[in-house]
Amino acid sequence: MTGPINSTEQNREMALPNGWVWAALDEFCVVTQGQSPPGETYNNSGDGLPFFQGKAEFGAIYPTPVKWCSAPTKVAKPEDILISIRAPVGPTNLCPSIACIGRGLAAIRPLSMISPRLVLYELRSTQNVLAAKGTGSTFEAISGSDLRTHSLPVPPLNEQYRIVSEIEKQFTRLDAAVEALKRVRANLKRYRASVLKAACEGRLVPTEAELARAEGRDYEPADLLLQRILRKRRAKWEAHQLAKMNQNGKAPSDDNWKARYKTRVFHATNQIGQTPDGWCSTNIEPLLSAERAGIKTGPFGSLLKKHEHRAEGVPVLGIENIGITKYIYGSKIHVQESKASQLSAYDAQPGDVLISRSGTVGEVCVVPEGLGEARISTNLMRVTLEPLGMLPLFFCFLFNGSPIVLQQVSDLCKGSTRDFLNQHILSSIVFPLPPLAEQYRIVAEVERRLSVIEELDAQIGANLKRAERLRQSILKRAFEGKLVPQDPNDEPASILLERIRAEREALGENAGSRNGGNRKKQKRA
Repeated sequence: MTGPINSTEQNREMALPNGWVWAALDEFCVVTQGQSPPGETYNNSGDGLPFFQGKAEFGAIYPTPVKWCSAPTKVAKPEDILISIRAPVGPTNLCPSIACIGRGLAAIRPLSMISPRLVLYELRSTQNVLAAKGTGSTFEAISGSDLRTHSLPVPPLNEQYRIVSEIEKQFTRLDAAVEALKRVRANLKRYRASVLKAACEGRLVPTEAELARAEGRDYEPADLLLQRILRKRRAKWEAHQLAKMNQNGKAPSDDNWKARYKTRVFHATNQIGQTPDGWCSTNIEPLLSAERAGIKTGPFGSLLKKHEHRAEGVPVLGIENIGITKYIYGSKIHVQESKASQLSAYDAQPGDVLISRSGTVGEVCVVPEGLGEARISTNLMRVTLEPLGMLPLFFCFLFNGSPIVLQQVSDLCKGSTRDFLNQHILSSIVFPLPPLAEQYRIVAEVERRLSVIEELDAQIGANLKRAERLRQSILKRAFEGKLVPQDPNDEPASILLERIRAEREALGENAGSRNGGNRKKQKRA
């Protein structure tokens, strides 16, 4: 968590309630910096003490051990505050038991009945202050001296317990509200998946076959839609061939020239099992554009080298531009106009579908209108569909909601080192295809429902941020003395600190103080 207090110097200038004092951490706590034990003493079998190395093991209050150490060098005790002192600086937890701590942590043990949870919450409220003190060229870390001299307000002892009690009462309510929001967000995610699944299985809107029967009319089923596309494609090819022959002064004497037409397309009506009435199944070939390359994979790395990347120019689209069925604006890589011209075959135009080829394979989106000139990167595949065949958005829905398509992608794209999608694999996937009029209704209904989901999700995100701000506001009020009432009969914190100082001097105990080691040497001398 991040804190609202700006700096230690400003802290000391901030007025405190009567009975409160400012104090450096080592005036009322013992601070122990962690140390990495020998590597051969680590284990995952539970032998020895739990071994905490840094923030990675932290939870909301207590960490969860994932390693143990049979020969610990530095140890924290139960309810010590564990603080991350390197990469990152500042996160905190309470130690659940006696544990070994590595050099990424320090243990802070409050003295004389001072509440560990009070110190925990104070450190969380000032995390930004500590983080700002972090230094290091490779990763940030804070020195033991900076940690020990970190100033915190110390309330009277009785008030400390009232503060902790009120913080935890308000945090409990806040946590319950946050968990409720997270449950709603998870339910929205499940609902979204169910919407897409229903859309891809013909259960979201009435089918075209059902409407046609109810209205007593004919309709074009998907298999006839495919035949119409194929006839149109062949007619274009024949017109092009005739134009070439006429240009060369050759007139066709018979229809034998038509036999040169090579079709690589096919469709099958039952390859994916039962489909809704009026639907069929097909591979992608009949659906591809006859005007542009229907499938285009991104350029090899040799065509677009790293030194050619620019901060401005023609954008090169990558995996980061693909959201969940939607395009995400902004590109990391751009190229100069001259390079963009060399990569013109890898252009992306509005209405094209972008598919991720590696990483999270099969993420898809549609290139939006008004994007302007753009190219695709090596990690993408561009699919250009024939107009009025399969709608680009419906194609995206299949990659996000159709169990049949998702299973094929999972089975076919598996590699020995990483999953990968290529043109051959995409061409072998079988897709369910509804009638065109039904696709339009499906797309409209999915977009309507997804827009509601996105709006609700945005509200949940805003409320989660508001909850975090409220959490920090509670801490801020607590350590300004405004969360609980003061009691003039409470013993002032200055007397508490004097008592701690006297007890430590009487015991010759200066461990944790900023000059403890030197004082011990002087006493022995």
